[in-house]
Amino acid sequence: MVDFDMDCLVIGCGLSGAAVARHLAEQGKKVVIWERRDHIGGNMYDYVDEHGFLVQKYGPHTFHTKKKELYDYMCRFGQWQNYKLTCGAVWAGKYTPTPFNFTTIDTFYSAEKAVILKNKLKEAFPNRDTATVVEVLSNPDEDIRGYAEFLFQNDYAPYTAKQWGVSPSEIDPSVLKRVPLRFSYDAGYFDDDYQFMPTHSFTRFFENLLNHPNIRVRLGVEALEYLCVSGNEILVDRQAVDYPVVYTGALDELFGCRFGRLPYRSLRFEWKYEDKNSLQDAPVVAYPQERGFTRITEYKKLPMQDKPGTSYAVEHPIPYQKGSHQEPYYPVLTEDSQKQYAAYQQRADQIPNLICCGRLADFKYYNMDQALERALSVCAAMD
Repeated sequence: MVDFDMDCLVIGCGLSGAAVARHLAEQGKKVVIWERRDHIGGNMYDYVDEHGFLVQKYGPHTFHTKKKELYDYMCRFGQWQNYKLTCGAVWAGKYTPTPFNFTTIDTFYSAEKAVILKNKLKEAFPNRDTATVVEVLSNPDEDIRGYAEFLFQNDYAPYTAKQWGVSPSEIDPSVLKRVPLRFSYDAGYFDDDYQFMPTHSFTRFFENLLNHPNIRVRLGVEALEYLCVSGNEILVDRQAVDYPVVYTGALDELFGCRFGRLPYRSLRFEWKYEDKNSLQDAPVVAYPQERGFTRITEYKKLPMQDKPGTSYAVEHPIPYQKGSHQEPYYPVLTEDSQKQYAAYQQRADQIPNLICCGRLADFKYYNMDQALERALSVCAAMD
């Protein structure tokens, strides 16, 4: 099975692995990629479903970044269209945009109280467009703090409990800070200068990224059936190798979970189609108080596709269990899990030709631009 005619082995064909592979190939290296799934693109993989809609198999992805160099990199390998993602949340039968903004206040407060609260927020956070819910929760003003507590109890807390399977008090504050509060009527999920979706598909982008004579992709390969660590060496098919091995999978599994399993969350997608032109007010809508599921992605609107009917996916968060045909989507970032990961990272650092990067290997909750930036930093370090 193992082809030893290579200068570098990359484990995983998502954005991190593919970007590193392309860089090495352009440096004249012969690169082999092992991917355990039956397709390229990792969690960005998309395809046209039986109803003619372009859908994303592993949940919604849009590319957004403040950094022109990352945008330029993406443009090397694909064609893109501007796309400003809008999201929302529904509870008590009411829809509000997310991140929460002044429309949220108007929706859930009386007109008189809404005016008072909006003015107080402007005074409490001068010259600021946003703040995290963690900041607003600690504000001394009773009305401001009450607003944050209202949002926390109705959205952040129940959504977090479902999504992560732990109490919000246990989760790393960085997770709660991902969705800020806006002090205006501005909508749109991101504020980045560059926000776009593929003109064709993310899969087409990956086909272009991997289209190099020095890259060979082998699908359906369970890397850990052929790859292991012995002392400070990497064995490939029971032979020690000295060429670089770029690993983007779950780091605990590479080391046989010797320091215990790192916690991840997985997802189960319930795919549906309805003969209607629109299902919900935004492409991605959270339902924090519904039982069992967290959000619905309406792919007809991601990006807009002018076809009758609509295809959508309902997301059910579940615990990740290795060997159960689940994907480890999200690292559960707690104080204990990050200490546990540090032990694996320290062990990985002892192996000179092992290079770890990516959401799973770094045990980080990366957006796509962050994953790309991390991969390009690894490329620079390898030069």
